[in-house]
Amino acid sequence: MAKEAGGGGGGGGDAALSDSVLRKVLVSYCYVAVWIFLSFTVIVYNKYILDPKMYNWPFPISLTMVHMAFCSSLAVALVRVFRVVDLPSSPAMTPQLYTSSVIPIGALYSLSLWFSNSAYIYLSVSFIQMLKALMPVAVYSIGVLFKKETFRSSAMLNMLSISFGVAIAAYGEARFDLRGVALQLAAVAFEATRLVLIQILLTSKGISLNPITSLYYVAPCCLAFLFVPWVFVELPRLRAVGMFEPDFFVFGTNSLCAFALNLAVFLLVGKTSALTMNVAGVVKDWLLIAFSWSVIRDTVTPINLFGYGIAFLGVGYYNHVKLQALKAKEAQKKVAQADEEAGSLLQERESHGERKTDSQS
Repeated sequence: MAKEAGGGGGGGGDAALSDSVLRKVLVSYCYVAVWIFLSFTVIVYNKYILDPKMYNWPFPISLTMVHMAFCSSLAVALVRVFRVVDLPSSPAMTPQLYTSSVIPIGALYSLSLWFSNSAYIYLSVSFIQMLKALMPVAVYSIGVLFKKETFRSSAMLNMLSISFGVAIAAYGEARFDLRGVALQLAAVAFEATRLVLIQILLTSKGISLNPITSLYYVAPCCLAFLFVPWVFVELPRLRAVGMFEPDFFVFGTNSLCAFALNLAVFLLVGKTSALTMNVAGVVKDWLLIAFSWSVIRDTVTPINLFGYGIAFLGVGYYNHVKLQALKAKEAQKKVAQADEEAGSLLQERESHGERKTDSQS
Protein backbone atom coordinates (compact mmCIF):
# COMPACT_ATOMS: atom_id res chain seq x y z
CA MET A 1 0.00 0.00 0.00
CA ALA A 2 2.78 2.33 0.94
CA LYS A 3 4.49 1.54 -2.34
CA GLU A 4 1.31 2.32 -4.24
CA ALA A 5 0.90 5.59 -2.35
CA GLY A 6 4.49 6.49 -3.18
CA GLY A 7 3.86 5.72 -6.87
CA GLY A 8 0.75 7.89 -6.84
CA GLY A 9 2.69 10.73 -5.22
CA GLY A 10 5.40 10.42 -7.89
CA GLY A 11 2.78 10.62 -10.62
CA GLY A 12 1.33 13.74 -9.03
CA GLY A 13 4.83 15.24 -8.83
CA ASP A 14 5.47 14.49 -12.49
CA ALA A 15 2.15 16.10 -13.42
CA ALA A 16 2.97 19.19 -11.35
CA LEU A 17 6.43 19.35 -12.96
CA SER A 18 4.87 19.04 -16.43
CA ASP A 19 2.42 21.84 -15.63
CA SER A 20 5.27 24.02 -14.38
CA VAL A 21 7.34 23.41 -17.53
CA LEU A 22 4.30 24.01 -19.75
CA ARG A 23 3.56 27.28 -17.91
CA LYS A 24 7.16 28.45 -18.38
CA VAL A 25 7.04 27.60 -22.10
CA LEU A 26 3.74 29.45 -22.55
CA VAL A 27 5.07 32.49 -20.66
CA SER A 28 8.21 32.48 -22.84
CA TYR A 29 6.07 32.37 -25.98
CA CYS A 30 4.02 35.29 -24.62
CA TYR A 31 7.20 37.36 -24.13
CA VAL A 32 8.29 36.48 -27.67
CA ALA A 33 4.87 37.43 -29.08
CA VAL A 34 4.82 40.77 -27.22
CA TRP A 35 8.35 41.62 -28.42
CA ILE A 36 7.55 40.70 -32.04
CA PHE A 37 4.34 42.75 -31.92
CA LEU A 38 6.02 45.85 -30.47
CA SER A 39 9.07 45.63 -32.74
CA PHE A 40 6.75 45.13 -35.72
CA THR A 41 4.62 48.12 -34.62
CA VAL A 42 7.57 50.50 -34.14
CA ILE A 43 9.09 49.65 -37.53
CA VAL A 44 5.82 50.04 -39.43
CA TYR A 45 4.88 53.17 -37.44
CA ASN A 46 8.23 54.83 -38.20
CA LYS A 47 7.84 53.94 -41.87
CA TYR A 48 4.34 55.46 -41.86
CA ILE A 49 5.56 58.75 -40.32
CA LEU A 50 8.70 59.16 -42.42
CA ASP A 51 7.57 57.93 -45.84
CA PRO A 52 6.70 60.86 -48.19
CA LYS A 53 3.83 58.77 -49.64
CA MET A 54 2.18 58.21 -46.23
CA TYR A 55 2.22 60.66 -43.28
CA ASN A 56 4.95 62.63 -45.07
CA TRP A 57 7.06 63.91 -42.17
CA PRO A 58 10.55 63.12 -43.56
CA PHE A 59 12.59 64.36 -40.60
CA PRO A 60 14.36 61.29 -39.13
CA ILE A 61 16.61 63.24 -36.73
CA SER A 62 13.61 65.09 -35.32
CA LEU A 63 11.66 61.82 -34.93
CA THR A 64 14.60 60.17 -33.15
CA MET A 65 14.95 63.20 -30.86
CA VAL A 66 11.24 63.00 -29.99
CA HIS A 67 11.78 59.33 -29.05
CA MET A 68 14.85 60.10 -26.95
CA ALA A 69 13.20 63.07 -25.17
CA PHE A 70 10.16 60.93 -24.33
CA CYS A 71 12.26 57.95 -23.19
CA SER A 72 14.58 60.20 -21.13
CA SER A 73 11.66 61.83 -19.31
CA LEU A 74 9.91 58.55 -18.60
CA ALA A 75 13.13 56.82 -17.50
CA VAL A 76 14.00 59.66 -15.11
CA ALA A 77 10.48 59.52 -13.64
CA LEU A 78 10.65 55.72 -13.18
CA VAL A 79 14.12 55.87 -11.58
CA ARG A 80 14.04 59.09 -9.56
CA VAL A 81 10.35 59.60 -8.75
CA PHE A 82 8.69 56.18 -8.65
CA ARG A 83 11.86 54.22 -7.73
CA VAL A 84 10.83 51.30 -9.94
CA VAL A 85 14.45 50.20 -10.44
CA ASP A 86 17.72 50.92 -8.66
CA LEU A 87 20.78 52.35 -10.33
CA PRO A 88 23.90 50.14 -10.43
CA SER A 89 25.93 50.40 -7.23
CA SER A 90 28.81 47.96 -7.64
CA PRO A 91 30.48 49.52 -9.43
CA ALA A 92 28.65 52.83 -9.24
CA MET A 93 28.24 55.00 -12.33
CA THR A 94 30.85 57.70 -11.69
CA PRO A 95 31.37 60.72 -13.98
CA GLN A 96 34.63 59.15 -15.21
CA LEU A 97 32.90 55.84 -16.01
CA TYR A 98 30.03 57.67 -17.72
CA THR A 99 32.45 59.65 -19.87
CA SER A 100 34.58 56.65 -20.85
CA SER A 101 31.78 54.10 -21.32
CA VAL A 102 28.28 55.54 -21.74
CA ILE A 103 29.09 58.53 -23.94
CA PRO A 104 30.75 56.45 -26.74
CA ILE A 105 27.85 53.98 -26.63
CA GLY A 106 25.34 56.84 -26.68
CA ALA A 107 27.06 58.46 -29.66
CA LEU A 108 26.96 55.20 -31.64
CA TYR A 109 23.33 54.59 -30.66
CA SER A 110 22.29 58.06 -31.86
CA LEU A 111 24.02 57.50 -35.21
CA SER A 112 22.47 54.03 -35.56
CA LEU A 113 18.94 55.33 -34.89
CA TRP A 114 19.41 58.39 -37.12
CA PHE A 115 20.62 56.44 -40.15
CA SER A 116 18.20 53.55 -39.61
CA ASN A 117 15.20 55.89 -39.49
CA SER A 118 16.53 57.84 -42.48
CA ALA A 119 16.58 54.65 -44.57
CA TYR A 120 12.76 54.38 -44.30
CA ILE A 121 12.44 57.45 -46.52
CA TYR A 122 14.19 55.71 -49.43
CA LEU A 123 13.69 51.94 -48.99
CA SER A 124 10.81 49.53 -48.48
CA VAL A 125 10.26 47.84 -45.11
CA SER A 126 10.89 44.42 -46.64
CA PHE A 127 14.24 45.37 -48.18
CA ILE A 128 15.41 47.06 -44.96
CA GLN A 129 14.71 43.81 -43.06
CA MET A 130 16.76 41.93 -45.66
CA LEU A 131 19.67 44.32 -45.19
CA LYS A 132 19.43 43.87 -41.41
CA ALA A 133 20.36 40.21 -41.94
CA LEU A 134 23.93 41.55 -42.19
CA MET A 135 23.95 42.30 -38.44
CA PRO A 136 25.69 38.99 -37.46
CA VAL A 137 28.32 39.70 -40.13
CA ALA A 138 28.99 43.16 -38.74
CA VAL A 139 29.02 42.01 -35.09
CA TYR A 140 31.40 39.14 -35.84
CA SER A 141 33.74 41.25 -37.98
CA ILE A 142 33.93 44.07 -35.43
CA GLY A 143 34.28 41.52 -32.62
CA VAL A 144 37.31 40.03 -34.39
CA LEU A 145 38.71 43.53 -34.94
CA PHE A 146 38.40 44.34 -31.23
CA LYS A 147 39.59 40.81 -30.27
CA LYS A 148 36.28 39.87 -28.63
CA GLU A 149 35.74 37.07 -31.16
CA THR A 150 38.17 34.44 -32.40
CA PHE A 151 38.70 34.32 -36.16
CA ARG A 152 37.59 30.97 -37.57
CA SER A 153 37.44 29.97 -41.21
CA SER A 154 34.06 28.23 -40.75
CA ALA A 155 32.55 31.35 -39.17
CA MET A 156 33.93 33.56 -41.93
CA LEU A 157 32.44 31.26 -44.60
CA ASN A 158 29.11 31.54 -42.83
CA MET A 159 29.42 35.36 -42.82
CA LEU A 160 30.24 35.32 -46.53
CA SER A 161 27.14 33.18 -47.25
CA ILE A 162 24.93 35.70 -45.43
CA SER A 163 26.56 38.58 -47.33
CA PHE A 164 26.14 36.71 -50.63
CA GLY A 165 22.43 36.18 -49.93
CA VAL A 166 21.88 39.85 -49.08
CA ALA A 167 23.77 40.86 -52.25
CA ILE A 168 21.40 38.73 -54.35
CA ALA A 169 18.40 40.26 -52.54
CA ALA A 170 19.77 43.74 -53.28
CA TYR A 171 20.28 42.81 -56.95
CA GLY A 172 16.61 41.82 -57.19
CA GLU A 173 15.27 44.87 -55.33
CA ALA A 174 12.70 46.75 -57.40
CA ARG A 175 13.10 50.02 -55.46
CA PHE A 176 16.86 49.99 -55.02
CA ASP A 177 18.14 53.36 -53.82
CA LEU A 178 21.85 53.80 -53.20
CA ARG A 179 21.34 56.49 -50.53
CA GLY A 180 18.94 54.29 -48.60
CA VAL A 181 21.25 51.26 -48.81
CA ALA A 182 24.24 53.34 -47.66
CA LEU A 183 22.22 54.71 -44.72
CA GLN A 184 21.01 51.26 -43.63
CA LEU A 185 24.48 49.69 -43.94
CA ALA A 186 25.92 52.55 -41.87
CA ALA A 187 23.18 51.97 -39.27
CA VAL A 188 24.08 48.26 -39.10
CA ALA A 189 27.79 49.10 -38.71
CA PHE A 190 27.15 51.61 -35.91
CA GLU A 191 24.75 49.28 -34.10
CA ALA A 192 27.19 46.35 -34.32
CA THR A 193 30.00 48.53 -32.97
CA ARG A 194 27.71 49.64 -30.12
CA LEU A 195 26.92 46.03 -29.19
CA VAL A 196 30.63 45.11 -29.12
CA LEU A 197 31.49 48.22 -27.08
CA ILE A 198 28.79 47.32 -24.55
CA GLN A 199 30.68 44.07 -23.95
CA ILE A 200 34.04 45.85 -23.74
CA LEU A 201 33.09 49.00 -21.81
CA LEU A 202 30.24 47.86 -19.57
CA THR A 203 29.88 44.07 -19.27
CA SER A 204 33.62 43.51 -18.74
CA LYS A 205 33.48 45.99 -15.82
CA GLY A 206 30.60 44.15 -14.18
CA ILE A 207 27.99 46.82 -14.99
CA SER A 208 24.57 45.43 -15.78
CA LEU A 209 21.92 47.81 -17.13
CA ASN A 210 18.29 46.94 -17.79
CA PRO A 211 16.40 48.94 -20.46
CA ILE A 212 15.09 51.53 -17.96
CA THR A 213 18.53 52.31 -16.51
CA SER A 214 20.02 52.08 -20.01
CA LEU A 215 17.60 54.73 -21.24
CA TYR A 216 18.21 56.76 -18.06
CA TYR A 217 21.90 57.00 -18.92
CA VAL A 218 21.96 56.68 -22.71
CA ALA A 219 18.83 58.52 -23.95
CA PRO A 220 19.88 62.02 -22.72
CA CYS A 221 23.32 61.40 -24.24
CA CYS A 222 21.70 60.47 -27.57
CA LEU A 223 19.51 63.57 -27.42
CA ALA A 224 22.58 65.77 -26.94
CA PHE A 225 24.48 64.14 -29.82
CA LEU A 226 21.48 64.42 -32.17
CA PHE A 227 20.99 68.10 -31.39
CA VAL A 228 24.12 69.14 -33.32
CA PRO A 229 23.22 67.60 -36.72
CA TRP A 230 19.56 68.59 -36.16
CA VAL A 231 20.51 72.28 -35.95
CA PHE A 232 22.40 72.16 -39.27
CA VAL A 233 20.44 69.53 -41.23
CA GLU A 234 16.76 69.65 -40.25
CA LEU A 235 16.12 72.89 -38.36
CA PRO A 236 16.44 75.08 -41.51
CA ARG A 237 14.07 72.74 -43.40
CA LEU A 238 11.55 72.72 -40.54
CA ARG A 239 11.61 76.53 -40.48
CA ALA A 240 11.15 76.67 -44.24
CA VAL A 241 8.06 74.42 -44.28
CA GLY A 242 6.74 75.58 -40.89
CA MET A 243 6.25 72.04 -39.50
CA PHE A 244 6.93 72.75 -35.82
CA GLU A 245 3.53 71.51 -34.63
CA PRO A 246 3.50 67.70 -34.94
CA ASP A 247 0.42 65.63 -34.15
CA PHE A 248 0.69 64.86 -30.41
CA PHE A 249 -1.40 61.69 -30.73
CA VAL A 250 0.72 60.24 -33.55
CA PHE A 251 4.10 61.15 -32.05
CA GLY A 252 3.01 60.37 -28.48
CA THR A 253 1.80 56.86 -29.31
CA ASN A 254 4.83 56.30 -31.55
CA SER A 255 7.20 57.26 -28.70
CA LEU A 256 5.24 55.14 -26.22
CA CYS A 257 5.61 52.13 -28.52
CA ALA A 258 9.37 52.77 -28.74
CA PHE A 259 9.64 52.89 -24.93
CA ALA A 260 7.49 49.76 -24.53
CA LEU A 261 9.75 47.95 -27.00
CA ASN A 262 12.74 48.57 -24.71
CA LEU A 263 10.83 47.06 -21.79
CA ALA A 264 9.85 44.09 -23.94
CA VAL A 265 13.53 43.51 -24.80
CA PHE A 266 14.33 43.45 -21.07
CA LEU A 267 11.54 40.96 -20.35
CA LEU A 268 12.41 38.72 -23.29
CA VAL A 269 16.17 38.58 -22.62
CA GLY A 270 15.71 38.45 -18.83
CA LYS A 271 13.10 35.66 -18.86
CA THR A 272 14.53 33.69 -21.80
CA SER A 273 17.84 34.60 -23.47
CA ALA A 274 19.42 36.87 -26.06
CA LEU A 275 19.57 33.87 -28.39
CA THR A 276 15.77 33.50 -28.16
CA MET A 277 15.46 37.13 -29.25
CA ASN A 278 17.73 36.46 -32.23
CA VAL A 279 15.58 33.51 -33.33
CA ALA A 280 12.39 35.52 -32.75
CA GLY A 281 13.93 38.31 -34.81
CA VAL A 282 14.11 36.00 -37.83
CA VAL A 283 10.38 35.22 -37.46
CA LYS A 284 9.65 38.95 -37.15
CA ASP A 285 11.62 39.69 -40.33
CA TRP A 286 9.57 37.19 -42.36
CA LEU A 287 6.33 38.63 -40.93
CA LEU A 288 7.44 42.15 -41.85
CA ILE A 289 8.32 41.06 -45.39
CA ALA A 290 4.90 39.44 -45.75
CA PHE A 291 3.17 42.54 -44.31
CA SER A 292 5.17 44.89 -46.54
CA TRP A 293 4.18 42.86 -49.60
CA SER A 294 0.50 42.25 -48.76
CA VAL A 295 -0.59 45.43 -46.92
CA ILE A 296 1.83 48.25 -47.83
CA ARG A 297 2.01 46.81 -51.36
CA ASP A 298 5.81 46.98 -51.59
CA THR A 299 7.22 45.00 -54.50
CA VAL A 300 8.96 41.80 -53.38
CA THR A 301 10.58 39.95 -56.27
CA PRO A 302 11.45 36.24 -56.47
CA ILE A 303 15.15 37.20 -56.57
CA ASN A 304 14.60 39.17 -53.33
CA LEU A 305 13.17 36.11 -51.63
CA PHE A 306 15.81 33.76 -53.06
CA GLY A 307 18.65 35.97 -51.83
CA TYR A 308 17.07 36.52 -48.43
CA GLY A 309 16.46 32.76 -48.19
CA ILE A 310 20.21 32.16 -48.51
CA ALA A 311 20.91 34.85 -45.91
CA PHE A 312 18.21 33.37 -43.67
CA LEU A 313 19.89 29.95 -43.76
CA GLY A 314 23.22 31.59 -42.88
CA VAL A 315 21.66 33.46 -39.94
CA GLY A 316 19.94 30.26 -38.81
CA TYR A 317 23.27 28.41 -38.83
CA TYR A 318 24.87 31.32 -36.93
CA ASN A 319 22.19 31.02 -34.22
CA HIS A 320 22.67 27.23 -34.14
CA VAL A 321 26.42 27.63 -33.56
CA LYS A 322 25.74 30.19 -30.81
CA LEU A 323 23.31 27.75 -29.15
CA GLN A 324 25.83 24.90 -29.25
CA ALA A 325 28.52 27.16 -27.78
CA LEU A 326 26.11 28.22 -25.03
CA LYS A 327 25.29 24.59 -24.22
CA ALA A 328 28.99 23.68 -24.12
CA LYS A 329 29.68 26.60 -21.78
CA GLU A 330 26.86 25.55 -19.45
CA ALA A 331 28.14 21.95 -19.47
CA GLN A 332 31.64 23.15 -18.55
CA LYS A 333 30.18 25.20 -15.70
CA LYS A 334 28.32 22.17 -14.35
CA VAL A 335 31.45 19.98 -14.57
CA ALA A 336 33.54 22.65 -12.82
CA GLN A 337 30.88 23.04 -10.13
CA ALA A 338 30.70 19.26 -9.62
CA ASP A 339 34.50 19.04 -9.36
CA GLU A 340 34.52 21.88 -6.85
CA GLU A 341 31.83 20.22 -4.73
CA ALA A 342 33.67 16.87 -4.88
CA GLY A 343 36.91 18.56 -3.86
CA SER A 344 35.21 20.29 -0.93
CA LEU A 345 33.62 17.01 0.20
CA LEU A 346 36.96 15.18 -0.04
CA GLN A 347 38.66 17.94 1.94
CA GLU A 348 35.98 17.72 4.64
CA ARG A 349 36.41 13.94 4.86
CA GLU A 350 40.18 14.27 5.11
CA SER A 351 39.95 16.90 7.85
CA HIS A 352 37.36 14.77 9.68
CA GLY A 353 39.70 11.75 9.44
CA GLU A 354 42.60 13.79 10.79
CA ARG A 355 40.51 14.98 13.75
CA LYS A 356 39.45 11.37 14.45
CA THR A 357 43.09 10.18 14.36
CA ASP A 358 44.13 12.98 16.71
CA SER A 359 41.37 12.09 19.19
CA GLN A 360 42.37 8.38 19.18
CA SER A 361 46.01 9.17 19.78
